[in-house]
Amino acid sequence: MQPSFLKLVSLLLAASSVSARTVFSAITVNGVEEGHGVAVRVPTSNAPITDLTSSDIICNTDFIQPVSDVVASVPAGGVIAAEFHHTSAGYVGPDPADPLDPTDKGPVLAYLAAVPDATQTDVSGLEWFKIFEEGLNPSTHQWGSDLLFINAGYVNITIPSCLKAGQYLLRVEDISLADATSYPGAQFYMSCAQIEVTGGGDAAPETVSFPGAYTSTSPGITANIYSDTTYSPPGPAVFTC
Repeated sequence: MQPSFLKLVSLLLAASSVSARTVFSAITVNGVEEGHGVAVRVPTSNAPITDLTSSDIICNTDFIQPVSDVVASVPAGGVIAAEFHHTSAGYVGPDPADPLDPTDKGPVLAYLAAVPDATQTDVSGLEWFKIFEEGLNPSTHQWGSDLLFINAGYVNITIPSCLKAGQYLLRVEDISLADATSYPGAQFYMSCAQIEVTGGGDAAPETVSFPGAYTSTSPGITANIYSDTTYSPPGPAVFTC
């Protein structure tokens, strides 16, 4: 092979290995932007989590310091927009892979866990319930990741109106399925936001744990984005009031 061809192949492989990377790094509450890294635990790297048994699957790891001590207030029934970008720095200018490479596909999901203090560092043993998912729409053939790209990295998540008032961690993730024909292969990109829900009701959703909610044999952990026409995201059903 010609050296120039080998160089081209190497560049393409390198690009395909990183292009899916994305980071949840900011929130907007009822249309008001909180700012980059405010009330969000932002990882320093846009590298994926791939081990479902690791505690890193909860809120990610190696956060930008100092971690924000802000707890964003949102009324029950309000809308939080989670903002994703290609790197931990947020939006830094035009980038064809911002917020993620549009050729990559996968679901976007969101969970909540009640906590005594949303700024607590220990996230082990929390009880999570799913409040949002966008998988594959069989009618439009669009994935949650497609909508994330179309919406410039924003995904709107409604806080259940019947939720108990109190502090919560909001875990939002994009799952890349480009290499998920077998496990390990799916790539998980998540962060946790620190919120306080006001108003609300007395709902007591059924919960799951991380690690544990996803296993190598769970539906949605393996998939073929090039041939599958239906897809079920991993984890429990979305909680509704």
